[in-house]
Amino acid sequence: MRAGVTADRVLVTGGGGSVGGAVVRALLAHGATVRSFSRGAYPALRALGVETVRGDLADLDDVERAVDGCDAVVHVAAKADLSVHAAPFIATNVVGTANVIAACRRRGVGRLVFTSTPSVVHHGGAIEGADESLPYARHFVAHYPATKARAERLVLAADDADLRTVAVRPHLVWGTGDGQLTARIIQRARAGRLRLVDGGTAIVDATWIDDAAAAHVRALDALSSPVAGGRPVGGRAFFIAAGRPRPIVTLLDGVLAAAGLPPERRSVPFRSAYAAGAACEVAWRLARRPGEPPMTRFLAAQLATSHWFDLTAARRDLGYQAQVAPDEGARRLAAALRAHR
Repeated sequence: MRAGVTADRVLVTGGGGSVGGAVVRALLAHGATVRSFSRGAYPALRALGVETVRGDLADLDDVERAVDGCDAVVHVAAKADLSVHAAPFIATNVVGTANVIAACRRRGVGRLVFTSTPSVVHHGGAIEGADESLPYARHFVAHYPATKARAERLVLAADDADLRTVAVRPHLVWGTGDGQLTARIIQRARAGRLRLVDGGTAIVDATWIDDAAAAHVRALDALSSPVAGGRPVGGRAFFIAAGRPRPIVTLLDGVLAAAGLPPERRSVPFRSAYAAGAACEVAWRLARRPGEPPMTRFLAAQLATSHWFDLTAARRDLGYQAQVAPDEGARRLAAALRAHR
């Protein structure tokens, strides 16, 4: 990493979350001064020397207060589950992102890195080796990718001489400390609710959590000093992953083995999973139930279709290179889980 980040005062929204926390640690390791903006209190961040600010992304005054005095913002915070009620997703992912952009302009912040997702281009079918020229999906079956696509468009459209912006799209983030994908796989397996769809043969690429964090730092640095031989990154999105596509069942087996659990071989057909997801969504919506249904149409499609991407742009223009291969990640996760137990 070049010296561009070391003098920065960087705000990380969602610094108390899994990816946000990894970004905070990566920035600290490169000499940046870090402030975190979250709803809750995170004493562990303060113990690292991170200034913590509490507030709501949907409140512009709160966001301006957090942004004030910073050189750059890494906007990680999002509502990232598969619940069925739209309003919380719009408030956090769309309004919250618009507030971050507005606060950056009002407070003279010159760089903004946005955490996006490859789901913004997932149209329901297989995606194999596509690059960033792939257009946004025209139709979404879940509020999370729909609102993240709206937010990413806002961020990239905001790029100009006063505010340089970039989006990173880490794919299937997993690993030590991950409270999303990794934790859910383990929890569902322990509860007996984990199933493969169509045998788990779909090919996917995933991202070790520290590699995802490093990509954010690379993107922040590239906004001010492009990688030698690379192209300007402002106003662009980049796919991030390990560059090691493999069957989804292999990823699941690695996580389960790390947790001391047997491999899962029970499987349901895609059509059955998709129909069950549709029925669950209707039931949750009519009953106004909080939280996620056990199956959704989006989850069924993600488990049944191949989705992996060409990482050429991130390697060339961000200087990104994954450091942790899937097998090494499984070993690290196993060690961390043993230590935790």
